[in-house]
Amino acid sequence: MYLHRFLQVYFRMPILFRLISTVFLIMILFGVMIHFVEPTHFPSIFDGVWWAFITGSTVGYGDYVPLTITGKMIAILLILTGGGLITFYMATISAGTIKREHDLSEGKVGYRGKNHIILVGWNERTKQLIDMILKHDKEEQIVLIDRTLSNLSYRQSHIHFIRGSAAEDDVLSKANVKEARYAIITSDPSKQEQEADQSSILSTVAMRGNNPNLFIITEILIKEQISNAKRAGADTVIRSNDFMSTLFFREIYRETPVKPFELLLDVLANQQFTQDVLPDHLHGKTFHVCLTDQLTRQKLLIGMKREGEYWLNPPPECKLKTGDVLIFLKSLH
Repeated sequence: MYLHRFLQVYFRMPILFRLISTVFLIMILFGVMIHFVEPTHFPSIFDGVWWAFITGSTVGYGDYVPLTITGKMIAILLILTGGGLITFYMATISAGTIKREHDLSEGKVGYRGKNHIILVGWNERTKQLIDMILKHDKEEQIVLIDRTLSNLSYRQSHIHFIRGSAAEDDVLSKANVKEARYAIITSDPSKQEQEADQSSILSTVAMRGNNPNLFIITEILIKEQISNAKRAGADTVIRSNDFMSTLFFREIYRETPVKPFELLLDVLANQQFTQDVLPDHLHGKTFHVCLTDQLTRQKLLIGMKREGEYWLNPPPECKLKTGDVLIFLKSLH
């Protein structure tokens, strides 16, 4: 009965642990045997175990050698059993290492770190974002979740790939969402806009349910879905379609063509946006007054955020109120 329980526990252990324990057990057994068979040439059990490891691993230092026929028979059995077992052990380690590399590349291995950033969706936006993040902080840890990507080289040490849908709890568990700091959910370019927004909202719900303190940024394509994304738990909603439509409109009706897209990309790539709560002394003041006030403090005010809505370059006469958040480009100095 006890043997049966022991075997059950033993075979449930990881194969690497089982191999190591079996190797040690066999070497100790042969070491004890050779000590009692030839106590003169193997004065202690440790000497016998040392000889067993050296012989079983085929190293063969020659410092201890059995001289009797019985001792030589034990040595033959040790070479046949111990040598094969150690060879199998080394082959298992090699195979396990290769398999782990494949599993990492294929997104099957869970992430165990903390305070990381989760990105959902592998596309040009996330590729550029990853480059910008790592350029800013090379030690930043990023976990990428994507269902369409078949593999991602594990050698990109700062990117841990998890294959699957961000709306599934086991996938989020693999990404260790409970210990994450930020999550950025991008729209799936392979889906229709309505379907892509529904998928993003579902991912937002799943992440918020797993980590109430996670800061979630969600990209939404259809304006009507913004409120749903906020109800789902998104802290910030990015409306990429509205943003691009405005750029196209301004380009069509611009009197002097100056390639605003290239200029905008330069700004986005090289400038840093910051946000600050509206200071008390600016409550009730117009945007023009706030702009002048912030310029004297070497801050370039470009817009504001009110009740979750972003206003870039609002009318100069627009009055700011309690709860507004000012948006700046990086300091001018």
